[in-house]
Amino acid sequence: MQPLHRLLVLLLVLCGIMLLVHSLSKWPQSRPIARNFGDRLAYAAEDIVDPNVVYDAAYVAIPYPGGDVPANRGVCADVVIRSYRRLGIDLQVLVHQDMEKHFSVYPQLWHLRKPDPSIDHRRVFNLATFFHRHGQTLPCSGHGTDYLPGDIVVWEVQHLGHIGIVSSKCNAAGTRKLIVHNIGDGQVLQDMLFDFPIIGHYRFAPK
Repeated sequence: MQPLHRLLVLLLVLCGIMLLVHSLSKWPQSRPIARNFGDRLAYAAEDIVDPNVVYDAAYVAIPYPGGDVPANRGVCADVVIRSYRRLGIDLQVLVHQDMEKHFSVYPQLWHLRKPDPSIDHRRVFNLATFFHRHGQTLPCSGHGTDYLPGDIVVWEVQHLGHIGIVSSKCNAAGTRKLIVHNIGDGQVLQDMLFDFPIIGHYRFAPK
């Protein structure tokens, strides 16, 4: 092989190595293997973080089952619905089926006479009721270590309900986990566990 050819081959090899290193640097950091359902749900919630999602609480008629509003829109409850769906669990169906059988035990805040699968699962207090009935109801403590990845937290915000999922990631001080939620700035990951009064704390891991 001529010296010029050798130089060209060497340059091509070096370029290939540089491209490989550059592409590897863009890959997301690997996560620890999920130890339980809570870890899997936390990862699913982190995967849908998108600050460009527009907060939109308008009623939308959606298909049943598997219905969703457009992916670029949503409310806090949609964070929970979308995260569970990534694990093959459709809360639209589960909430609707439970409300069909036990409509009277759910909040009667919207003056409905029967369940509506387009909206029932997208209401915070309906989700809280479902999780209380079918999951674990845990203390609403002021200790960050009591909130584990995948836990569902409900807050009172201006006399309304707000809901989010505890992530696998800690805040800078290491005192509590960050929360995946949507309170108006998109589907985001924030250190806000104790920003509002906590009125519900649940774990729901279907068998």
